[in-house]
Amino acid sequence: MIARRLADAPRAVRECLDTLDEAAFGAASEVTPKFTSHSDPASQWTAARKGPAFFSYSDNYLIDTDSGVIIDVEATRSIRQAEVGSTKTMLDRAKTRFDLHPERLIADTAYGTGPMLGWLVERKIAPHTPVFDKSGRSDGTWSRADFEWDAEHDQNVCPEGQTLKPFRRNYSDPNRGPTSGGRAKYRALKLTCQACPSKQKCCPNADARTITREEHEDARQVARDIAKTKQYDISMKLRKKVEMLFAHLKRILGLGRLRLRGPCGANDEFLLAATAQNLRKLAKILPAPQRPRNA
Repeated sequence: MIARRLADAPRAVRECLDTLDEAAFGAASEVTPKFTSHSDPASQWTAARKGPAFFSYSDNYLIDTDSGVIIDVEATRSIRQAEVGSTKTMLDRAKTRFDLHPERLIADTAYGTGPMLGWLVERKIAPHTPVFDKSGRSDGTWSRADFEWDAEHDQNVCPEGQTLKPFRRNYSDPNRGPTSGGRAKYRALKLTCQACPSKQKCCPNADARTITREEHEDARQVARDIAKTKQYDISMKLRKKVEMLFAHLKRILGLGRLRLRGPCGANDEFLLAATAQNLRKLAKILPAPQRPRNA
């Protein structure tokens, strides 16, 4: 009976069920969607820049910024986890199909998370993207960036020269110890912080200062160092080529609304649109064939 009902279900519904375990669609997030489309359940209920909400898919491009040619296309749900994951898929696919290995990846802050930066650095791809960091403080006290990391001794050094050692777990208290998500906790001595003249700038509401270090903090530091270079400024200007392609996609090609439903339908439309954009680009950069002169 269930198999018969699935056979009679619309194609978009069957495709949604087939993509429940894929990172770009069903497994993109553990959060239950607030609303689900009955005609296209794989689409995402979302709103852009506080505008009206609607069901949509995200079109993700892998672009050669030197020529503006689209290398690969991937359709996903309109959530950050799926869009960031599509970058890994397209980079691996470009390596397998075309033996292309980029020297750098230019992207916005959504791609500057620790796991993504660690993935790029591990594959020797320079991350030209702002670091996604929420460690800054708005109350004027010292943030995590004010502490110097001492990798040799596995410790942090505060601006006053005091050290923060790894916070050892107290097994009698399950709430103490290393945090989840691969973050290590470092803490200063209570007596040291109490006698510190800069305590009000550091931890005015705590007995001792505690900071955390992300699992991919080394990769995050690589991205921070790249952001100080001139090449990074050039990369941020090259990002305009990417934004222009998406603007052309909506305003010129009129792809603000999809005609096909389901993950396959969205991917087909995105692929056809990218093909049209590439043909338009190649017609400009390739020289026109010369006609032979009459004898």
